[in-house]
Amino acid sequence: MKKTIYYLVILLISISNMNAQIVTNQKTVPILDRELFFGNPEISGGQLSPDGKWISFMKAYDGIMNIWIKKFDEPFEKARPLTNSKRPMQGYFWTYDGKYILYVKDENGDENRNVFAVDPMAKPVSNSVPISRNITPLKDISAQIDLVSIKNPDLLMVSLNDKDKAWHDLYQLKISTGELTKIYENKDRVTGYIFDWDDNLRILSKTDEKGTTTFFKKEGDKLTSIYETPVTEQAYVATWTPDNKEAYFVTNKGDLDLSSLFLMDMDTQKMKKIESDPKNRVDFGSLSVSDLTRELIATSYTDDKTEYLWKNKKWENNYKFLKSKFPGREISFQSQTKDESKFLIAVSGDKYAAEVYFFNAETKALVLQYVPRPALKKVEKYLAPMKPIHYKSSDGLEITGYLTLPVGKDGKNLPTVILVHGGPKGPRDNWGYNSIAQFLANRGYAVLQPNFRASGGYGKKFLNAGDLQWGKLMQDDITWGAKYLLSNGISNNDKIAIMGGSYGGYATLAGLAFTPDLYACGVDIVGPSNIFTLLESVPAYWESGRAFLYGMVGDPNTEVGKKLIHAASPIFSADKIVKPLLIIQGANDPRVKKAEAEQIVVALRDKGKQVSYILADDEGHGFAKPVNNMAMFAETEKFLAGILGGRYQKEMPENVAKRLKEMTVDVRTVTYVPKIN
Repeated sequence: MKKTIYYLVILLISISNMNAQIVTNQKTVPILDRELFFGNPEISGGQLSPDGKWISFMKAYDGIMNIWIKKFDEPFEKARPLTNSKRPMQGYFWTYDGKYILYVKDENGDENRNVFAVDPMAKPVSNSVPISRNITPLKDISAQIDLVSIKNPDLLMVSLNDKDKAWHDLYQLKISTGELTKIYENKDRVTGYIFDWDDNLRILSKTDEKGTTTFFKKEGDKLTSIYETPVTEQAYVATWTPDNKEAYFVTNKGDLDLSSLFLMDMDTQKMKKIESDPKNRVDFGSLSVSDLTRELIATSYTDDKTEYLWKNKKWENNYKFLKSKFPGREISFQSQTKDESKFLIAVSGDKYAAEVYFFNAETKALVLQYVPRPALKKVEKYLAPMKPIHYKSSDGLEITGYLTLPVGKDGKNLPTVILVHGGPKGPRDNWGYNSIAQFLANRGYAVLQPNFRASGGYGKKFLNAGDLQWGKLMQDDITWGAKYLLSNGISNNDKIAIMGGSYGGYATLAGLAFTPDLYACGVDIVGPSNIFTLLESVPAYWESGRAFLYGMVGDPNTEVGKKLIHAASPIFSADKIVKPLLIIQGANDPRVKKAEAEQIVVALRDKGKQVSYILADDEGHGFAKPVNNMAMFAETEKFLAGILGGRYQKEMPENVAKRLKEMTVDVRTVTYVPKIN
């Protein structure tokens, strides 16, 4: 009896200590500085030179992410800058011979892009930085790179809309001299130029006014139709067989729901199915090909997570070796030498700060190179796991999504943010580290990221199920996600916010207008409020996609389409928006112009509703500059905390506070007369 009492006391003490520890954990999770999530990484985007003697990477120069370089065996402190752009670099790449580094850049988010080249071995001329050359020095164009030559590394194939803003002509561009030679004049709605391994232009794609895309085999000046898909189906050429005789097509044409991989014989145009998702759940994902041998390396499929089907045993063994070293994390081959023997690999996961390692495939040597966010790495024990979830929408359609719950909480009765991705047709959210989700979870919110109908990867029926359903079934998919959280006791009924960018911004406005009792507030980032004006103002070079856009929202040139668009546009239901709204916009956005923000600001202000407005004069469709991002999220977390009761980091650096003040618009000064259709 005494032993029983003794063990009972010990058990009660243990339970008491466990509960105390849980309470302590809830109280001791620190508020992580927003700069950990949205400030510049220390180093990012590392790449090996083709010969493996150099490492290039992105790092801040005068506060803006630029390209740097160092010898492979030098410390990163010895690196020198190659560019001094005032616009953050989004990416870059080496030419195959290692003579140049190329990148594409616009001005302040206007998406008028030019191609730039810099010699990585050039000596600095001024400001300790070599001169970058604009090798497409034309104004108000959107340059596109169609081919980076392996056969002749001094050549690019680029398409430019310098003659007609709606259509791109094809040019050969010599990097060393900047010489442009026109290859094909686009007089007939060409939307794609497809080259084989030997730089031969083999296929053209054209899209007509109805959205039908036709692929043509090019033989000299002769074009022969070889494949066709309507606007509701998709196809693209992924690569070629090593001998260039067959093209790998990815398509969901006809009876196919899930896109699959096919081989087309270019002589006979006969198609042979190669592969589709073994689990019959998702679309074909991606194809990895060796530039060295031209052989397939792997295919991938993304359901809740990404899985690979390996075609090359050596690569598969390397992958399995790396996975064994980093269990529970994702491995990606970020860069490689020309002989495919040495790599930079990125190691990441939902609750882990990323790391980048050098990997020698021959010796299996694995050496840490850098951690992009070392300060975040030190506190990654406070990052939250992301859990895939599935739930039914209003019509029974299964919706997948991801749920991130704050660390140290019991997962019940939480203030919640529904975080909606953009697109809408094609993009989707994926499992892994997400800075916004982690930031919000750290502030105490449950975060749901729903892959609503029209999200990509789940088949043709799911993709097209969103057509003409803006504000209707697409919105239901988001609404029923909130209901799922409520029915499982995860969310607090009175403390649910909706937030998102681009289409996610639209969904925020639609959520507040069409389900006004569900949400406590919303944060709209570059979201359209009036689909009529959205369609009228799309960039000229989107002309080939007009039928695609009309298929999603309705044709404004028909009475039926006008009714659909009017009903789906939140601007015409502004009187139903009764909850506080924060609107964030880039002044130079070419896709969702600032008029989309300002007309809803005026409409809500004039009705006496609570609306706040942030406008960045140096941004476009989303913010690129860290100071702007930190200012935006400082205001966002303050806004959410005041309504949902989450945590709020009041302190901010002087430059962020100054920038926030500059970006904050007095809504009383906004003027806009919306066009009523």
